[in-house]
Formats: sequence, structure tokens, C-alpha cells
Amino acid sequence: MDFPVFFVDHIGNRLIIAVIAILHVFINHPLAVGAYPLVTLMEWLGWKQGSEQIDRLAYKVTMVLFIVTTTIGALTGVGIWFTTAVIAPFGIGSLLRIFFWAWFIEWLVFITEVVLILIYFLTWKQWKEGFMKKVHIGVGIVLSLFSWLTMAIIVAILGFMMDAGSWPLDRSLTSAFFNPLYAPQSLFRTTYALMTAGLCVWFLLFFFTQKGTDLRRKAVRFVSIWTLAWVPPFIVGALWYWNVVPEAMMKNLDVALLTQAFQNWHETLAHIMVAALAAIILTAVIGLTRPRLINGVLLLVPFLLGIWLLGHFERVREFVRKPYVVADYMYSNGVRLADYPVYKRDGVLTHATFVAHKRVTEANLIEAGQDIFRIACARCHTTTGINSTVDKFNNLYGEGRWDPEVMGLFVETMHNTRTYMPPFPGNQRELDALVAYLKDLEQTHAPLSGAQSRGIPKAVNPDPDARL
Repeated sequence: MDFPVFFVDHIGNRLIIAVIAILHVFINHPLAVGAYPLVTLMEWLGWKQGSEQIDRLAYKVTMVLFIVTTTIGALTGVGIWFTTAVIAPFGIGSLLRIFFWAWFIEWLVFITEVVLILIYFLTWKQWKEGFMKKVHIGVGIVLSLFSWLTMAIIVAILGFMMDAGSWPLDRSLTSAFFNPLYAPQSLFRTTYALMTAGLCVWFLLFFFTQKGTDLRRKAVRFVSIWTLAWVPPFIVGALWYWNVVPEAMMKNLDVALLTQAFQNWHETLAHIMVAALAAIILTAVIGLTRPRLINGVLLLVPFLLGIWLLGHFERVREFVRKPYVVADYMYSNGVRLADYPVYKRDGVLTHATFVAHKRVTEANLIEAGQDIFRIACARCHTTTGINSTVDKFNNLYGEGRWDPEVMGLFVETMHNTRTYMPPFPGNQRELDALVAYLKDLEQTHAPLSGAQSRGIPKAVNPDPDARL
């Protein structure tokens, strides 16, 4: 509890992280992990066939990869670190301690990857003949490997957050890294990255080749073969991954797929997702057998479908593991399961440094409730914005109809029926204060303001002996 709660109302903390993280995945998977081996293979084919056109096309695609991955990709990667450190310091701090050496190795791998990207792109026109061309292709192969290694290390951490495996017993890096979800998620993400790389290059072909030319037909056929080749292992990886997701998390799937408002539509969405994959396969088959029929619109459709599927997968993966940041270790509010008995006994305010009040009294009931809201609720909810607590209560029974006693009972027990919600961490007096604040918020609809909305309240009477 020694970190201030950074809280951006209206937008919400979780949406800030989600937007940056999903944008980063959009770039990392298809462009960094998947596309570099594709353009390296394209370069090799151009060299083997003595085709300057194919080599030039591969260079143009690489130029796009170079610009996007070293600008937006790099910025969003830093953005993930910044936002998680500010918004969810307990979660990222725990993962840093558990995976310290994995993070350290990943950093070295990433730096090497960046250097290889620079070498691969900037030397393309200089190393274009004889032995140096072979060296350049070799750089592309090594770059492809390091791009994949970066993802392979991160996947271990993402899998650990959903299923820690035997780590709670032995607390070793090895058991944390090779968690039950590591292998299936690695296969799923690798094959999906390689498949969607084909979709991205398809899209770029519309700009880099002319309609009706032999080069476009060859390129479309080549990329179609590449895309189709990765579909079967992708399906295997998806089914394997699906079957190892913890059963408790599968209970959240209906809401994870669409949100509470449309949770009954999950079967319809599943059919749409299957149809999207079928459309991608159909486009690849047409590109392989009838490349002349492929036009700009037809290239754009599978590209957008692939990006949509990837984004939706990331949303579902993040949601199904709720109420946890790390499964069976830390809840999404940043409170460890092991600390709950202490907080239920003493209250969370007693152990929180950056709060306005250390104890709940009649005089500070609403202000203390606001502190409790920031600690227990604000990591996922806003006051009156996106995923607003006011809207949540109003949608259940109507505006202003919640009796304080009933609201308190609901908050205290909601995790039993809404499995994605963590239990309330405080004591009874703090629960009363939270309810008082929610009722006041319901009447005023006034969001947090000033320093509190930015999560930088002044530390009041910090007591080192009261900290966990």
C-alpha cells in the first residue's frame, strides 16, 4: 500500500493500458515477429531466381516494417512500461521480482533485435551481390529469430498471469516461466503472428505492385501459400490453448467476449470469428489459384479481419483472468490474496500511506469512502465515465433505488456471482464508508477532482509499522 493510486476518471485506468498494449501487439505480432521471416524468405527467393523486382519488393515491405516497428512499436512498448508502472505498480512490481532474470534477458534480446533491424534495412542496397548478399540474408534469419525470442519470453509472463502452475509451492523462476499455458500460448501466438504477417504483406502489395503485372501475381501467390501454410498449426495452437485455460476463468468467457450488455450473444460472436477465419482462408485460396482476381478491396478485408481477431483475443485474454492480476496470487485491485485477512481485520486505510484518512469516522465518512474507492475500485472502474460504478448500479435496479444496506451487502458478496470481481478488501466500517461515497456520487455525479483524480494525494501520517 506504499504507492499512490494514479486515477484518470472518465477514461479509466484499464482502458489506457488496453489501448496502448493492444496497439503494441498489433505491431509486434504481424510486423516484428511474423513479417521479418516472410520478407527474408522473399529476399532469398529473389536472390535464387535472380529477380531484381522481387528483391526490390521485399525491400519496400521492409522499409514499412522498419519505420513502424522503430517508431510506433517502440513508443507503445515504452508506453506499456510507463502506464503499468504508474497505474498498476503492485502488479508489475511483483512480475519484475518473479521474472527478474527473464526481463533482463529479454532486454538484451530486444536491444540486439533493434541493432539487427537497423543493420538489415540500412545495408540492403550495399550488400546486394555475391557473398555479402548471403550475409544480408543471414542477418534477416537471425533478426527473425531474435524477434521471436522477444515474444517467447513475454509469453511466459502472460501465461503465468493466468496460471502460475507449481510456482506457489517452489517459487522458482523455472516453474514460473514454464507454466501450464506457456507451450500452447507460444504455439498460438507464433502461428498467428506468421499468418497475420501474410495479411499485412497482402495489404502492402496493393501499394507496391501494379495491377495485372506478373510481379503482383507472383507476390500474391507467394503470400497466399505462406498464409495458408500457417493456418493448420494456428488452429491446433488455438484449440490447445483453449483447452488449458483454467476452468474457473472460462466462467468469465461470456462477458469477456462482448461485455455484460451483450453476454448472451457470445455464440453469435463465436460464429462471426469462425466466419472471419474462413474469409481469410478463402482469400488465400483465391490468391493461390486465381491471383488475377485479387484487388485492393479483397486484400484489405482479410487484413482488417486479422487485426480485429488479434485485438479481440487480447481483450478476452485480459478479461478471463479476472479477478486476478496474477492467478491465485494477486487480485486486479493490486491486493495480494495473502494480505486479505490483515486488511479485513485492520482495514486497508490503516496500511495505506497515500490516503487522506487513516481511520473512518462519522466526520470523514464520504472522504474516507473516496479513498477506499480509489484503492479497491479505481483500477478498473471510473466514477461517472467508462465502466462507471454509478452506471453499473443504475443499470441493475434503476437510478437512485439502492438502499445503503442492500448496496453494502451487494458489494460485500458480489464476487460470488460476478466471478470477475475481487472480494471487497476492507473491514465493515470501510465498507460503510464506500457505500456512503457511492450514494453521494449517485446523487452528485461528481467525478474525482484535483490531485485525487490524478492519483497523487498527499501522504497523511504514514506509519511504517502499519505497512505490510
